[in-house]
Formats: sequence, C-alpha cells, structure tokens
Amino acid sequence: MIDKNNFFSIIYHFVFAITSSAVGAVIASWPLLMIFVLVQKTYKVVNLSIGQIMGNYNQLLWYLIWPLKKKLRMSNLPTSMAAAQHFADVKKLFTIVIIAFLCCLILYFWNSKSKKSFFRLNKICALLLLLLPVAALPFALTNFDQFFINFHHLFFIGSTTWLFNPETDPIINLLTEGFFAACFAVGGTIYELYFANQLLQR
Repeated sequence: MIDKNNFFSIIYHFVFAITSSAVGAVIASWPLLMIFVLVQKTYKVVNLSIGQIMGNYNQLLWYLIWPLKKKLRMSNLPTSMAAAQHFADVKKLFTIVIIAFLCCLILYFWNSKSKKSFFRLNKICALLLLLLPVAALPFALTNFDQFFINFHHLFFIGSTTWLFNPETDPIINLLTEGFFAACFAVGGTIYELYFANQLLQR
C-alpha cells in the first residue's frame, strides 16, 4: 500500500519528469530543426534561407512560451486561422507545463536546502515510472505517424486544426515527421534519465 507521503512524492516526481521532458524537448527543438532543415533540404520547399527559417521559428517559439505574447506572426511564413487556433491551443498547454515545471523547480531547491527530504521516492515506484513509457515505445518506433496522430487526439480532443495544409501553412513543410520524432526522442530520454537518477540515489 502506498502511504500518503510517497503518493505525493510520486505525483511530484512524475510531474517534474514530464515537464522537464517537455521543456528539454522545446529547447532541443531549435538545433534539431536546423539539422533537419539542412539534412532534408526543406529550405528549398519553402524557398527561404536557413537564417530566415530559424528567424521565423524563433518568432513561433517566443509566441508559444511567452504568456504576454498574444498574437502569432511569422515574417516569412503565413498562418491560416485554423493553424493559428492550433498554435493558441499549444500555447495554453505550454503555459501549464512551464508553470508546473517552475513550481517543481522551486520545490526542488526548497527541498534540497531542507535537512529532511520531503520528496524521497520509493525505488519500486521509481522503477515503475521509469518503465511506464516502455509500453508505448514499440508502437512509437514502428508507426510514429499513427502515434503522433493519437497524441494529438489525446491532447486536442475534438479538434482538427492540427491538420495543416502545406498550401496555406508552409511551416508544416519544415516541421517534418522526422523532426517531431527527434523531439519526442529527446523528451523521452530526459524522462528516462530523470527516473534512472532517482534509482541511483541512496
């Protein structure tokens, strides 16, 4: 039976791991996009320079992560109303993730200065949380496209605004399946390392 203290520890560590994974994936997305644009030569599809593409991606990221930024505008890439709505929905999720991450970070520093550990995680729970994503791994590896579709159905229930048209939203030509798969891989690695670190702690 899980005691009350360990239950809160599980919630805390799971939220911290998930939000750390998301934040890490967002940070890693910038160099990853540059790599994929160069390797896949998608800059030719949108007829923009690498500098222009990264500049537009900076504008998109800033809109998504900065709460006070209310309107999305990319200098060289038009955005349809449907895509703008999808990015607005993503922005809401990012805001929740960032707030949760910062709260967990504050608790982490507060706990590290305390003589008593309030968030010590049971090794068995840490192992179970580490193995949790493994169930979805074979599916993600063999059919990432369907995995990605299911991911959007889960987080954007009843919405189809994430189905971009390359004609009206050329940014989708840059945000390829390989790019998103790499971002998910980064996020998954951070999650696994988080709980691996918990298992190694005494």
